[in-house]
Amino acid sequence: MGQTLNKLKYVVICLAIAFVMLSYYAYQIFFTANFANKIDDKPYTLYVRSGATFQDVLDTLDLHKVYEDKMSFAFISKILSYQDHVKPGRYIIPPSATNLQVVRKLRSGAQDPIKITFNNIRLKSEFIDRIGSKFSFGSDTLSRLLNNQKTCNKFGFDTTTILTMFLPNTYEFYWSISAEDFMDRMKEEYKAFWTQERKELASKAGLTPIQASILASIVDAETNQATEKSTVAGVYINRLNINMPLQADPTVKFALGDFAIKRINHELIDAAGNSPYNTYRVLGLPPGPINMPSITTIDNVLNYESHDYLFFVADPSKPGYHIFNTDYRSHVNQANTYRKSLNKRNIH
Repeated sequence: MGQTLNKLKYVVICLAIAFVMLSYYAYQIFFTANFANKIDDKPYTLYVRSGATFQDVLDTLDLHKVYEDKMSFAFISKILSYQDHVKPGRYIIPPSATNLQVVRKLRSGAQDPIKITFNNIRLKSEFIDRIGSKFSFGSDTLSRLLNNQKTCNKFGFDTTTILTMFLPNTYEFYWSISAEDFMDRMKEEYKAFWTQERKELASKAGLTPIQASILASIVDAETNQATEKSTVAGVYINRLNINMPLQADPTVKFALGDFAIKRINHELIDAAGNSPYNTYRVLGLPPGPINMPSITTIDNVLNYESHDYLFFVADPSKPGYHIFNTDYRSHVNQANTYRKSLNKRNIH
């Protein structure tokens, strides 16, 4: 009887020890930090593409040495059914994260948004390369959409004017958003910007919203001075109203595809030929924007300064600013003075 009791006690003790050890191990694999970016000890950003498998996730984490214990992570993933429910997205894994925290985040698809800023963009191709690459859909997919006439028409634009739908600002997206949903979101932002008040201001200026953005792109290229933008816009509105060529130097640079040109002359104007962007030869606005104009400049166009100026030229005594004139002779005199200053500085 005594021996049986001793054996029973021994079994109980062994089971108790095993339970404690198992509980400790369970606690360790569930609640003890297992993730640490060994490269720089900063949060690690995990990108999971659509259609990725659990093995793909493991391969990525292995490659970047993100976790300490692969087996424990795989075990928790199995218990919580993540292995069969991998969801695409961008997930930030903080240093010292536990298996439980990471698996729950990945299993629920609680991805972290990215902030995208559009600014200082000249060409549609530049926009495609810079922005498309930041999403899972990639630049090629975005290029196909923005260069597809039917798709652009769906949003109220064509392949030449589609860039005006994208308003420079900072936006939050999920990395895994589809290219189509990205376009839908940007159209909603566009509609929110073009309030009834802004539409009425554009109409009073004799412009559609798209035309206002095209003009704003020219104004943005003409001057960086906030105090001059509405004045420059007023000059172009005046020219449009009397059917006078805009004669905007930045449009010639755009037509030639050379933005490093420092001064426009007759030779370059001739080289631009009958390009619809050569506003020295073609009346009216060009068919599309020559850059992605800022929201502020669009508003400067809508609230353009009402004046009688028809001409302006860079002020050699005040770099970055312009001299405005109402008559051609005064303008020619100022333009000659500016040309002489360029010659003195050997700018051709």
